[in-house]
Amino acid sequence: MGAYILRRLMLVIPTLLGIMVINFTLVQFVPGGPIEQVIAQLEGEGDVFQQITGGGEEASSSFEEETDYIGGRGLPPELLADLEVQFNFSRVVCSPGFEGEPDLKHEECEAVRIPALERFLLMMWRYIQFDFGESHFRSIGVLELVLEKLPVSLSLGLWSVLLIYLISIPLGVRKAVKDGTPFDTWTSSAIIVGYAIPGFLFAILLLVLFAGGSFWKIFPLRGLTSDNWEELSMIGKALDYFWHITLPIIAYSIAGFASLTLLTKNSFLDQIKMQYVTTAKAKGLTERRVLYGHVFRNAMLIVISGFPALFIGIFFGGSLIIETIFSLDGLGRLGFEAAVARDFQVIFGTLFFFGLIGLVVGILSDLMYVFVDPRIDFETREG
Repeated sequence: MGAYILRRLMLVIPTLLGIMVINFTLVQFVPGGPIEQVIAQLEGEGDVFQQITGGGEEASSSFEEETDYIGGRGLPPELLADLEVQFNFSRVVCSPGFEGEPDLKHEECEAVRIPALERFLLMMWRYIQFDFGESHFRSIGVLELVLEKLPVSLSLGLWSVLLIYLISIPLGVRKAVKDGTPFDTWTSSAIIVGYAIPGFLFAILLLVLFAGGSFWKIFPLRGLTSDNWEELSMIGKALDYFWHITLPIIAYSIAGFASLTLLTKNSFLDQIKMQYVTTAKAKGLTERRVLYGHVFRNAMLIVISGFPALFIGIFFGGSLIIETIFSLDGLGRLGFEAAVARDFQVIFGTLFFFGLIGLVVGILSDLMYVFVDPRIDFETREG
């Protein structure tokens, strides 16, 4: 088992590298970029210039003096060069013999474009050291930004996955045992309807019904905690927290709940038809003993194989629309805002971070196979 885990860990490096290469290459052909975003804002907003350059009143005054030039004849070349250096597309190179700190203000210095391959290698070297840089537009480190948004996605992801598995597996087993009965028919109808409803539409329905939209005001409309959360006792904080996350978790779980239930049912039906089940019944074992002593262990393998995709999809991917509906500032909204603003530091930093965790979760999924069925031996597998 140790050799298999070592091989899988060694595969993490080329796999993660491939993910980063493909995405970095695609981004080079996407129109627009962080500099273009700044240029679009600079044409009408002086305070944006002050935010990007970090200048004070002098920088703001300088910007105002250049407004006519910017609006009528385009941005000054010096400003464009400075932006390219700030966004790590260029570096400052000074003539031989120059003494002092390299700066574009000196005539002996100029901005030289950094080749894409070199930029990629420099980025990967920083990421290997878990240095994800700083957001282009937020003046905060990417890792700090992710940790700031992580509690929201962590809350929704963990509780959603837990709810899905606690309901889907027992229901799927029951449907397999009662296959073809009225119970199986009406639960299948309900599951298909739930699967067909988009999560964001179901979220709106929950708000209308239970958050004071048009019917009952049972749950809060937005946020993860109340305004007086700090003043509550420990029990009060826990109750307030669960009160706020009830509707978002239900909206998050609806699609995963439907698919996992049907997967569990079909897996159990396949195992129930196996010869070993008939043999066990012929030996006089009770149906419960056969079902949970033999069938369950084999049928759960395929269910466990879908765990990484479900976990990563809910936990890391998040849902921009659902987060927006419930006013939750999580990773889903962060990814969307970074993509719109072309904040490459956030895009690539989070991609590397979550890609690495996703690959590790895949290895943990294989370990869960062995935990469920010790007969599985990965050492005998090729590669």
